[in-house]
Amino acid sequence: MTSKSKAQLAPLPWIEILAYWVLSFGSHLYSFYQLHRFSKEHEAGLQREFLLGKGLVTGFKRDLSDFEWTFWTEWAKKSLLWTLIGHGLISRLTSIFYPKFRVPALTTYGLLAASSVLGFKGVSVLLIHLGLSFSVAQLRKPALSWACNLLLLSTLHIQPLQEIHRGWYKTEEEYYLLLFSVAVCGLRFISFSLEHCWCPPDHGGVVQLYWLFSYTFYHPFFYNGPIITYKHYIEQMRRPAEECDRDKSVFSYSVLRSGRIILWWCIAEYMIHVMYMHSIQSNETYLEILPPWALGGLALALVQFFFVKYLVLFGLSSMLATLDKLVPPKLPRCVSIMYSFTGMWRHFDEGLYRWLIRYIYVPLGGSHHGPLYKILSTGLAFGFVCLWHGGHDYLQYWALMNWAGVLVENGLKSFFASSFIHSIVAQNLSAAMERRCVALLSAFSTAMLILSNLVFLGGVHVGRIFWKRVFIQGWSTMAPPMLAFLYCFAQIGLEWTSHPP
Repeated sequence: MTSKSKAQLAPLPWIEILAYWVLSFGSHLYSFYQLHRFSKEHEAGLQREFLLGKGLVTGFKRDLSDFEWTFWTEWAKKSLLWTLIGHGLISRLTSIFYPKFRVPALTTYGLLAASSVLGFKGVSVLLIHLGLSFSVAQLRKPALSWACNLLLLSTLHIQPLQEIHRGWYKTEEEYYLLLFSVAVCGLRFISFSLEHCWCPPDHGGVVQLYWLFSYTFYHPFFYNGPIITYKHYIEQMRRPAEECDRDKSVFSYSVLRSGRIILWWCIAEYMIHVMYMHSIQSNETYLEILPPWALGGLALALVQFFFVKYLVLFGLSSMLATLDKLVPPKLPRCVSIMYSFTGMWRHFDEGLYRWLIRYIYVPLGGSHHGPLYKILSTGLAFGFVCLWHGGHDYLQYWALMNWAGVLVENGLKSFFASSFIHSIVAQNLSAAMERRCVALLSAFSTAMLILSNLVFLGGVHVGRIFWKRVFIQGWSTMAPPMLAFLYCFAQIGLEWTSHPP
């Protein structure tokens, strides 16, 4: 929670670090095993009440209750996987034979690929948003650009427009694909608008519109991200064409990264075949009767599946972007070694984090204009994320919990960094003991972080039951061992920070 730099983190005896690894790894495996047993014992009831489909392996059921995973895997099989492969082929061919036409070729391909899935009407919605955002940006008034783009995003929640958009498609899934596309493109429109407002005019409107089209319809990032700012995109795409990498190096990179993505996909599928965590979280009765270890396994399984899911979703897009000479955001860091709210936001979705810092936190004052501006900037950043995700009740609770968590962490960090407290700590604690105290405080932060993630992934009822069972009913039986294991997780996270791979 009060994480320090590499240089400040004291090393611990190797046997102690080994014990933390064994306890962390063992607690994951045992809690997952208990959740697996509970899933199999209640498989018939879960199948009656929820969506357990036929497994990919004979004799196994498959939990289909995670909408996002089911949605994207089905669309990948239908078309998205093949259009992404097509993007990679066109990018490679143009890089070799017609490097000057690579950007227009990829832009045209991205527009055609979007049209083939969203249809003419769906792409027309995006083009209207693009045109309005571009037009308002020409006024070079950041406040007007923000107002325009927020109004455009708000149209996603207007009931009559929703019904019109649904009427264009045969299935609800097609409508949701349009919804996701408009939401993600909205971040790109804001990025372009603000960058245009801040930079002196250097090109004509046609050139700016061309790059906005390229940025918007860049196919690997089009539907789901990760997010890259307009400034970084055009800087990297405008770089002079270098000699093409040797075919051998490109091939080996593609094979290795594809192998990693397939491995992550297999892990995600294995998890929903042996642990029905998404179906269990949907029923309060099951949450109430889960054994303590299985309850802990449920919390870990939900957040770990979310992590592995985004390794897959961002992994393929990032691989293609890297082959295009872009520098995509780093892939999410494992949630089991996240020991603070701040670290979670900084390292899980690095692209969104950078976007929020550049376009909301810093322009509103950030940490350079005193604590009040810092509190306001952080709150508005979380408020925007809540609105962008849909603004539902459970998202409001999640955003408030994260805001409070970040503020408490920053407050404690400032408190312990004060000269008076720092001198007391330095006089009475060794560097190793100071690190252990940091890990202990981080265990409490991690518990609240997991609780907020449960609210985000499962809804308010999941967070409420978890809070009741662990911290109220189980304050003397469940909370202490849970915090002890979270202390081990935090020590592993601190070690990872000190010695990254």
